[in-house]
Amino acid sequence: MRLLFITDFTEQFAYRMLRGVLQYAEETEPWVVCRMPPAYKKQVGIEGVIAWAKCWKADVVIGQFYPDDDVELFKKEGIVVMAQDYIAKFSNIPNITADYDLTGAMVASRFLARGFQNFAFFGYNNVCWSDERLAGFRKRIEEAGFGNNLHLYNEQHIDNLWAYDLPMLSDWLKRLPKPVAIMACDDTQGVILLQACNSFGIKIPSEVALMGVDNDEVLCNLSSPALSSVNIDIEGGGYNAARLAERMVRNHVFEAEDVVLRPLSIVSRMSSSIFATKDTAVLTALQFISANLDKKILVEDVLRQVPLSRRLLEQRFLKVTGTTIYKYISEMRMDRFAELLLSSKESIANIAAKMDESDTKSISRRFLALKGCTPSEFRMRELRKMGV
Repeated sequence: MRLLFITDFTEQFAYRMLRGVLQYAEETEPWVVCRMPPAYKKQVGIEGVIAWAKCWKADVVIGQFYPDDDVELFKKEGIVVMAQDYIAKFSNIPNITADYDLTGAMVASRFLARGFQNFAFFGYNNVCWSDERLAGFRKRIEEAGFGNNLHLYNEQHIDNLWAYDLPMLSDWLKRLPKPVAIMACDDTQGVILLQACNSFGIKIPSEVALMGVDNDEVLCNLSSPALSSVNIDIEGGGYNAARLAERMVRNHVFEAEDVVLRPLSIVSRMSSSIFATKDTAVLTALQFISANLDKKILVEDVLRQVPLSRRLLEQRFLKVTGTTIYKYISEMRMDRFAELLLSSKESIANIAAKMDESDTKSISRRFLALKGCTPSEFRMRELRKMGV
């Protein structure tokens, strides 16, 4: 089977999709893949792509298409075509899409559970997957009674993924009521927000808690702080797309339905590791912990920041976070340790020392207890996922 894949290969989405195709190929028959950048498609037009696909003898084309692209031309040439959601869905060919509504609702539910009452969405306008994620996010927030507290920024243009209007974004971010929980439509936009907040002196996560979508582990883990994200079953989508495409090649009268990618889970990282609360003592404690994760702080250090007894602060902290101060510090420090394992090539001992941990064996035991693997196993596994 010969697949022409037209997509943006600067993002991990494409590689995860291809891993799913590879998994299907390993179970059935070999696939040959040609990767075509969207810039070439824009240069030669849909007719030029079809001519290239015919010359290369492509059986299947999966790509990002504009709404006015005449995708029927592929079918007339006997080539199976599927559209990766880009701007709008197609009615005449299968779409590789996702449960965007559920994804937005998952993020909203997580933020609501953390006590937030102010929300924002950062995305594209008139782009199906961004609009539908916003719809799910908005619906869940409205159900909770905070519909009037949702602020939108949808000035980004889909054809310009990396650039943004700095003054306009700065003004929007500074005007948002704090603390605020922001959902970015994807990880690329989440990273833009992280960089902007860092440039403007806006504190993450104490002032802005932020979450993206797609769990692009390279983007998320190389950000500062690391970006929380929704993990989507992209590999499963690639597998199902390959299976349906092969059936369409074998039986040209078979009308395949859309391939719908499922949101699997929220991957929490430092960008959303905060609770919104009106309890100023607990908020002070949370902010102090967040600002001192690289230090070996104790519960006593936290107590010195607030005029409360240990018993009273522990009670109020447990009510807001659902956990004890000691356990919260331990979990946040292990998350920070995990972040450094992926963003640095230094030895585990050196990273531990930078976190004020002189006993590498001790921090490794605690990491194993919380993460279910040793630091070296975690680093090897996650870097392999990232293709590093």
